[in-house]
Amino acid sequence: MGEAIEPIVTQELDRLGFDLVELRRGGSRSRPVLDIRIDRRDESKVTIDDCARVSRALEARLESAALVGEQYVLEVSSPGVDRPLRHAADWRRFVGQRATVTSGLLAGGKQEVEIVAVTGEDGAEVALVRDPKGREVHVPLREVSQARLAFNWKR
Repeated sequence: MGEAIEPIVTQELDRLGFDLVELRRGGSRSRPVLDIRIDRRDESKVTIDDCARVSRALEARLESAALVGEQYVLEVSSPGVDRPLRHAADWRRFVGQRATVTSGLLAGGKQEVEIVAVTGEDGAEVALVRDPKGREVHVPLREVSQARLAFNWKR
């Protein structure tokens, strides 16, 4: 299972109207596991039916391209409540929400912040975030090593 899998997964998801949020490879050599997290483009919640439909389509494509052996596991799921923010489009989609961001530009290196705005384009995007003390900080997305939507249980 080489790097050839991600383009095929992305292409098939695009055909079905979904975005690839995360692709993880695991398992063993004899029984590899592909963990694929998807999101809907219409911003509705991903359903079990969505996951089943995507799983069947991906299974057919991966097997026809002979990219997986006979004993692989394919797991397709929603991005979850702590969805990763990997692209500028993700950041723009979630303006107004809270995220846990790791960047040397934030106090302590990692903070839960509110995404206020995203400006720029073509790899020069900058997020304006509000830290817990209400200070606004401009963080170039290329300076972010990890970001995920923050999930807090309401009491």
